[in-house]
Amino acid sequence: MTGIKFAWSELGGDPALVERVLTVPREGALAARLPVRELARACVAVCALAAAERGARRAGLAAVPRVRVDDGAVAAAFTSERHLRVDGRAPAVFAPLSRFWRTADGWVRTHANYPHHRARLLSALGVPDDPARVGAVLAGRRAHEVEETVHAAGGLAAALRTPEEWAAHPQHAALAARPLVERDRTDTAPARPPAPLDGSPLLPAAGLRVLDLTRVLAGPVATRTLALLGADVLRVDAPHLPELADQHADTGFGKRSTVLDLTRAADRRTFEELLAAADVVVTGYRPGALDRFGLAAPELAARRPGLVVGQLSAWGAYGPWGGRRGFDSLVQAATGIAVLEGSAGQPGTLPAQALDHGTGYLLAAAVLRALTEQAEEGGGRIVRLALARTAGWLTGGLTRTEEKAAQACEGPRPWLAERDSRLGRLRYALPPVAFTGGPADWARPPVPWGTDAARWT
Repeated sequence: MTGIKFAWSELGGDPALVERVLTVPREGALAARLPVRELARACVAVCALAAAERGARRAGLAAVPRVRVDDGAVAAAFTSERHLRVDGRAPAVFAPLSRFWRTADGWVRTHANYPHHRARLLSALGVPDDPARVGAVLAGRRAHEVEETVHAAGGLAAALRTPEEWAAHPQHAALAARPLVERDRTDTAPARPPAPLDGSPLLPAAGLRVLDLTRVLAGPVATRTLALLGADVLRVDAPHLPELADQHADTGFGKRSTVLDLTRAADRRTFEELLAAADVVVTGYRPGALDRFGLAAPELAARRPGLVVGQLSAWGAYGPWGGRRGFDSLVQAATGIAVLEGSAGQPGTLPAQALDHGTGYLLAAAVLRALTEQAEEGGGRIVRLALARTAGWLTGGLTRTEEKAAQACEGPRPWLAERDSRLGRLRYALPPVAFTGGPADWARPPVPWGTDAARWT
């Protein structure tokens, strides 16, 4: 329970509530050299506990419902993008140019799933869209030079580093000085106790309006979880940056999806109307990317006192890499994880995009705990998390636990479900966040990207 206790303390939770968590260990779940299973279990556990705590207070329960964390359900959820099927078709998880490449002095990891990132990578390297040509160019260049050249072009690449090399990097020092979950109060708005709950299932986030300004995986996992718990989650994207279809299907459960061009006056007015009625805003773009639209946390708080803001980034909003783009795979490469899971001569990967999924559940937990505190104390809140800070917890703060009564983990089938949707027949991983009386599945399947009206239900 060490990981659960630590994560719960980082969220400001009552230590006594950890006793409400029951874990179901399963042998072989998320097997890795690093304690990935313990990380995943802890992140899901504290998210479920934060939900149960808020649900108990809203429903007037005498005790917080018991939380049950099954390693099998967690493992299936942390690899949800691999289990997704749309009319029987398996999704494409990584594009051909998103991979490790040999360089003249080591390895570099690139990310080019999105068309604009692929174009910037190819432009930085001066090659056509041909993996063989990309590989030939990279083989003659130094990894750190490639990292900086691609970054300067707005693309994504990370040189492979050993844990020792990352420990000597100034960004590591900046991250190590911060807590796993940063929590701050932004204003002195009066307390806003939520409406009481009744009925079944117990939905702790019922009545919440959540503006979802996230992309890719970690942020959408967080908002998908808030949707599971009853929130009205409206994802807002720019029309010129469509989400990858399979990724949107995997992380879009329970949400609605709309597009707004914030450079257009009419769309900006619509956004401001949405913000004026929102309870939570979750952002997942690189630090500073949304500031030109007045979406920095202080400005949001000034326009909407009492707002809870959840911010997610790859490297944190501080240090020399504070404004860099990043993804789970790049963080694994840069922070030494890929060496620990493989070697300096042949990098490896985690059994899941655990930094993305784990940070996503932590972010949802942080939002829920902020709402619980706000209901009693008032004031707006901001919570910040970074994939690289979660990576530091995985590599330096978590310990592997020896399970005395672990059950067999014979595959994901018990934790998969099917349903029809406007996207087609979906097979998907069920949510791992579980507590007595809580929801077992999302109320609605995902919708096609950008097809909903920009309004609250």
